[in-house]
This record gives sequence, C-alpha cells and structure tokens, in this order.
Amino acid sequence: MKITVPATSANIGPGFDSVGVAVSKYLTIEVLEPADKWEVLHDLGDVPSDENNLLVATALQVKEDLTPHRIKMISDIPLARGLGSSSSVIVAGIELANQLADLNLSDDEKLTLATKIEGHPDNVAPAIFGNLVVSSYVEEKVSSIVAPFPEASFVAFIPNYELKTSDSRNVLPSELSYKEAVAASSIANVAVAALLTGDLKKAGKAIEADLFHERFRQKLVKEFAQIKEVAHEVGSYATYLSGAGPTVMTLVSKEKEAELVERIQSLNFDGEVVALQVDTKGVFVEKN
Repeated sequence: MKITVPATSANIGPGFDSVGVAVSKYLTIEVLEPADKWEVLHDLGDVPSDENNLLVATALQVKEDLTPHRIKMISDIPLARGLGSSSSVIVAGIELANQLADLNLSDDEKLTLATKIEGHPDNVAPAIFGNLVVSSYVEEKVSSIVAPFPEASFVAFIPNYELKTSDSRNVLPSELSYKEAVAASSIANVAVAALLTGDLKKAGKAIEADLFHERFRQKLVKEFAQIKEVAHEVGSYATYLSGAGPTVMTLVSKEKEAELVERIQSLNFDGEVVALQVDTKGVFVEKN
C-alpha cells in the first residue's frame, strides 16, 4: 500500500492560520511487511526511524494497538521551510491508522484529528482535501470550505536554511488593536472572496496588504523584498511568505512563469527556485 500526501502553502497573506492550498511536492509512504517493531526507512537526516517518528506516533495516537510494520518514507517536501512538511506527515499518519485498522474515517474526521494534533488547520486541511481550503478552528470545532484555486503558477524560492515555526511566531505581537483587527479581517475577507471568484488581480493586492503576520515576519527572510520587486516587474499577482517562511511564494500567470523563474534565479540567492502547481487530490491511497 502506498499513501501520498501533497505539500501545502498556508496563510497566502492574510489568511493567517486559516487558508491553505495543496501544491505539487509530495510525501510518499510505502507500507511494507508487518514486523516485530516499527521501522521507518528514509534518508531524511536525523528524523527518527522507530515509533518516535512523527508518522508512527500520529498513527498510534489515532489507534494505539496497530500492528507494527516496516515503512518506506520518501519526501521531496523540505523540512522547516514553510511547505507543510510536518502536516503532510501527520496526515499520512492518520491515513496509515485509517488503512491498517479499517477505521473508514471521513475526510472531516481526518481533519478534526489532524487539527487537534497540529494545532491549526491551514496546512493539514489542503493536505487532506487538495485544492484551496479555508478553515477555522474555534473551541476545538473545525469548519472548512474546499474550492478550486484560480489558474496560476506558484513560483517558490526555497532557501537553503530552515526557519522554525516557533521562531517565526515569536516575532508576532500578542494582540492587535480593535481598529487594526477590523482592518486586517476586512483585507482577509477580500482576499478569500477574490480567490473564490477567480479575480487574481484583486486577490493579489489583498494578499500583499496582509496586516496579521507578514509585516512582522518579512525581516526574517532577507530575500523577500528583492523577490517581490522582481515579481512586480514581471507582472505577477502577489508575493507572500509560505506558511511561517522562509519559502517565498509568488503567484503568477502560467504565461509569465518561465520568465519569473529565470529572473529569481538570476538573483543568485542560496536556494532553489521551483514552479509548482495546485494539487487537486489531497491524500491519496494506492493499494497493491
């Protein structure tokens, strides 16, 4: 059995802890034979290879008496880069328990479990459903809306350094004034409405006008300002921090994708520039 989970790009500007989209990088879990104890085969550095691996730990949170297996884990989602690497593993762990124990969980049940483990739904929701997902998590209740993302390319600059979510959260204020909160919320409403109606020009302006987190976090990603400037010159829709960063994501039309990739590469920053597409499947299981 094989479980595939997409990477995700969360927040998309003002959709802080609430909006995310599934994109075309993937975690693949291959479930091999039953074993005396859990063994996770991977080449992901110092990630645990036993039941302490987040994949297995998550599966055991869902169903504690699962039969141990050998598992092969392959991922091209870089760790601590703002592309939902831990969320993809959590979603895969829930699906692993779902399949091994025949739990027949619905997508909404998977989302509730994943949000409780992760703490907020913005990454786990699109990893489960695919596409664009707008969600909320209030008083331990999750609500979500899944919608297609307007046609666009996601050009990602993925730096060769990590930025831990905890460090990125430490620069945020503990509160906003009522006036600022109303302004921030109205910008977020326009961003979501524009995405849902396919107006990427208006969506782009709202995404870049975020007041919730980007103005505090952009200074943590030294490449951000120059990439945004180049993106504007090319005529892109918006540049934003993916998740907590440090990946810098630019929304651009398919026609301008190649030009933007070339322009960002010419800046010679230490990292990878890659064009991604929306993943429309979400978590996906193939049985042998």
